[in-house]
Amino acid sequence: MDRTWAAFLIEVVVGGLLSGVMYALVAIGFVLIYKTSGVLNFAQGAMVLFAALTFVSLTERGLPFPAALAATLAAMGVVGLAVERTVLRPLVNQPPITLFMATLGVAYVIEGAAQLAWGTQVHGLDLGIDDTPIDLGGVLVSRFDLFAAATAGLMVALLSAFFRYTRTGLAFRAVADDPLAALNTGLRLPRIWSAVWIAAGIVALVAGLLWGARLGVQFSLSLVLLKALPVLVLGGFDSIAGAIVAGLIVGAVEKVSEVYLGPVIGGGIEGWIAYVAALGFLLVRPSGLFGLRAVERV
Repeated sequence: MDRTWAAFLIEVVVGGLLSGVMYALVAIGFVLIYKTSGVLNFAQGAMVLFAALTFVSLTERGLPFPAALAATLAAMGVVGLAVERTVLRPLVNQPPITLFMATLGVAYVIEGAAQLAWGTQVHGLDLGIDDTPIDLGGVLVSRFDLFAAATAGLMVALLSAFFRYTRTGLAFRAVADDPLAALNTGLRLPRIWSAVWIAAGIVALVAGLLWGARLGVQFSLSLVLLKALPVLVLGGFDSIAGAIVAGLIVGAVEKVSEVYLGPVIGGGIEGWIAYVAALGFLLVRPSGLFGLRAVERV
């Protein structure tokens, strides 16, 4: 009996951890923008929607999977570049609240453009990965969740290698550490910011495909950003590693709370418990697990 209870608990925790990876994918795109430019990019959810809707619409019109993926990748690069060039670059050195409101407006523009281009109907997205359980040492784990976790791990590894071993990645890190010092060394900040927004578009594509396959491609897909906010608070707004770790924590907390606390205090706890945890953590450590603490001299 104890072994059965323990196996079920492990299944719940593992399922939560793998679900948290999906939240972390959305949070990573947010972190990329904030880390290098200090902009709270509320348009990341809309970019996830636009990417998923563009890809599935192209495949439904007969475009092969690789061609649709390449076309969507190019489209997300253009979207990211256009947002940076037309909206955010003219607002350089404006107050953070102004930049935040600009990205909020961009989110609605992107959603409207997606609706104008591809319509409003719901689409099913099949990536060829069955959402069926597999037995791993007596623990049932979703095959799709494992695929999503592997994809997220690969993306994090590629981003880490990019930041560590490429000139553009080193420039990203320099701008993130000290924009003024990077500017004084000859780095062109507008070019770096454009590259960051393109990278955020690519991350949005990966997140959009996985979330679209899980939930279906519909306009509520843009609301996945709200699921990523507790992840950002817990992990820190400027840490990719923090986004991954916090995503795992949030996913596990949601699943365990829904299974074990839900029957006691009522259903639906999975929708809000992460915000309670994030708020409590915010009171203790406002910068997050891996976020940089602001130091002011007086």
